Amino acid sequence: MFDYLLNIGGSEWIIIIFVALVLILGTGKLPVTANKIGKIVSQYNKAKNEIQGTVKEVTDQAPKISGPVKTEREKLEMIARSAGIDPKEKTDDQLRDSITSKIGQKIEPKEDL
Repeated sequence: MFDYLLNIGGSEWIIIIFVALVLILGTGKLPVTANKIGKIVSQYNKAKNEIQGTVKEVTDQAPKISGPVKTEREKLEMIARSAGIDPKEKTDDQLRDSITSKIGQKIEPKEDL
């Protein structure tokens, strides 16, 4: 019975909201309010872009491991190579230190149980 009353499209809602804002705020406060909303949207977009850039930097720095590894040494060597470190003639502890200084995360040795 009342379905025809609520059949309003998207562009008509924009007009209805705009008219309601003019009635509530008046024509004098509308430009000031629109300016404040514009600044808020601009700050939101700036913060969103900064966070996306930070996430992209972190994901680009993550080591890429191409397959399964059988030993802790193979894992260290694979991470070292992906970080641009030559693993030859280095002990496990030296590799961990090199990877830690390059990536910035502490890598704990895995204990065999």
